[in-house]
Amino acid sequence: MEDKRFAVLIDSDNISSKYVAHILSEMTKYGVITYKRIYGDWTSTQTAKWKNALLEYSITPIQQFSNTVGKNATDSALIIDAMDILYTKNVEGFCIVSSDSDFTRLASRLRESGMDVIGMGEDKTPRSFRAACTVFTNLEILIDQDEEGIGQIKENGDAAAVQSGSAAESGTGTKAKHKVKNNNVISKKLIENDITEIINENESKGRDTGLGEIGSRLVKKYSDFDVRNYGYSSLSKFLEEMEGFELSRVNNAYSVKLKDNSISREKVEEFAIALVAASGKTGMDLGVLGRKLHNKFEDFGVKEYGYSTFAKFVQSISQLEIRENKAKNKVVHLAEQ
Repeated sequence: MEDKRFAVLIDSDNISSKYVAHILSEMTKYGVITYKRIYGDWTSTQTAKWKNALLEYSITPIQQFSNTVGKNATDSALIIDAMDILYTKNVEGFCIVSSDSDFTRLASRLRESGMDVIGMGEDKTPRSFRAACTVFTNLEILIDQDEEGIGQIKENGDAAAVQSGSAAESGTGTKAKHKVKNNNVISKKLIENDITEIINENESKGRDTGLGEIGSRLVKKYSDFDVRNYGYSSLSKFLEEMEGFELSRVNNAYSVKLKDNSISREKVEEFAIALVAASGKTGMDLGVLGRKLHNKFEDFGVKEYGYSTFAKFVQSISQLEIRENKAKNKVVHLAEQ
């Protein structure tokens, strides 16, 4: 199978020349680069730092004069070129390097035409542009990766797996000493909830959950999900340090399961029954019961037990039942024997 061909288009107005080597190195994971173009006003002193990089890495500069103050002519030139390249049908994907949300619609349009769109930008890149890309990488983590000696994640030919770190299924990845300070990073708690849903979904169908599937599905949902954002070089290490999952290895493949919560569930049920019993004939409001359980068990989450809502979890406890009061509020009572 031949490597995919990519056009790398760089917005010099929003990207520093210090990233160029890392950008081109990162793109080798996805395919071969057939176009390398950078856009800016090369008569301006602001682009002077780029000139040595253009020669060293054979990047074609596209001149765009700033004819009007306040109008970004560079963006327009890049967008027009991208559409021209699209219609030549000489590439299977694009890499748009910018921290500017103005390229959000371009990324969406290219994906509508079946193109892979790899976005790269700094931490400040708006979420709208990140979400429009197939995969988005923070440029800061590429530099930090080299500085910390993490090295490259092994290539397995799948863009999503590379991005999530699941290609490094050997488990030899290490945790970085430095974590990128990025306010746009998806919270680990949200990622943990999504992984739990994937595992529960597969278990309901009698299937095991592979590490590669988790990485691929997370990137499909969050284009900028990358374990390097959290200081890890592999998805396996990232999951091993989460308390809710167990990884098992067969040959060179990992499978992921939820940790056995049977004991903790028994404690949760006992505590819930005791609370409802203490409330007497009036019962306990469903929301109040949920808050009390969370206060007692900080990591309590019904999805860990295979339920989509707290109400369904309560209904699964044989000693409890949910009724509606006159105000149509859901109240938990001891089940009538």
